Amino acid sequence: MSRGTKKAGITGKYGCRYGSTLRKTIKGIEESQHRKYTCKSCGKDSVKREVVGIWECRSCGYKFAGAAYAPTSPSGRTYSALIRSMNKQK
Repeated sequence: MSRGTKKAGITGKYGCRYGSTLRKTIKGIEESQHRKYTCKSCGKDSVKREVVGIWECRSCGYKFAGAAYAPTSPSGRTYSALIRSMNKQK
């Protein structure tokens, strides 16, 4: 039996093609894309990506728009923090 991949992980399917730097970049993107995230509605770790930018909780069915590879983008987190701080000032 084969051991599978040790370092390559999810990008083992690309073999030796495309260069190591690109494969490492893609590895981070694909791992974040396929992992489960915490639901804002029910709090369970069951949010999965449906299609590009659409995320759905498998537990409660809560569906929302987010970034392409993660439920929130860095700019979205910055904007949410800004809105929160503005609401605290009122």
